[in-house]
Amino acid sequence: MTATTLIQGVDTAALGSYVQHTQTKADYAGTTFGANVVWQGGFRNEIQIRDLDPQYADEPASLGGTDTASNPVEQILGAFGACLAIGYTAGAIGRGITLRGLELDLTGVIDLPVFFGLKDGHAGFSDIDVVVRIDSDASTEALEELHQAVLRTSPVGNTLERPVVIHATLEELRTAVAA
Repeated sequence: MTATTLIQGVDTAALGSYVQHTQTKADYAGTTFGANVVWQGGFRNEIQIRDLDPQYADEPASLGGTDTASNPVEQILGAFGACLAIGYTAGAIGRGITLRGLELDLTGVIDLPVFFGLKDGHAGFSDIDVVVRIDSDASTEALEELHQAVLRTSPVGNTLERPVVIHATLEELRTAVAA
């Protein structure tokens, strides 16, 4: 059995092997990720990703939900923050920077009347503010370079900042109605 070396909690051998795979495979066209979402009633939905325990989405009681889980826009903020945190960790490892602590606070504003169909406009976030707190002995210059690299290369950040082509297909499910 081979011992796994973790740097700042990351299996760098596994990460390096995957990075090498993406660089050496001539027909590499990206990595596909997926999710399955099943409505549970009301605004509650079950989200299944890989073989992990399911996660859920709901709305706060003030928006008609049961407040049993974060709502989808909160999950976007969480996903963006987690993506940035992963980027800081990977970038720090690559630069030889030791992180003692990392915390991100994210806030965003959306226009709910647009979502409710009460007016025209953009229903998504108009702005997202991120505050990043890093505890490290690295120089301010090294941390700023890391910060800029992470913001430039974040997959979730890039998805939020740039238009994404969405292909949505409607398939009707018809259940038999008892007579």
